[in-house]
Amino acid sequence: MSFVTAVLTEVEHIALPLPLIAYPMVAAVLFLALGIVLWSFRDVSNRHSGKADAYAAAHGGHGSSTGGH
Repeated sequence: MSFVTAVLTEVEHIALPLPLIAYPMVAAVLFLALGIVLWSFRDVSNRHSGKADAYAAAHGGHGSSTGGH
C-alpha cells in the first residue's frame, strides 16, 4: 500500500480549463439538446401516411396501414 500512496503523492496536479462543476453541466446541456432533436422527429412516419398509401397503391402494394415493411 505504501507504493500506491507514494505514487499518488508524486503525481503532479493538472489544472483543468474549466471548474469541476462545468463538466457535468456541459454533458447535461448536450444531452438535453440531443433529446430535443430526437423529440422533434416524433411521428414523422405518420405525417407522410398519405404519400405512403398513394405510393403503395400505384406500385401494387398493400398499403401502409397493414404493417409496413
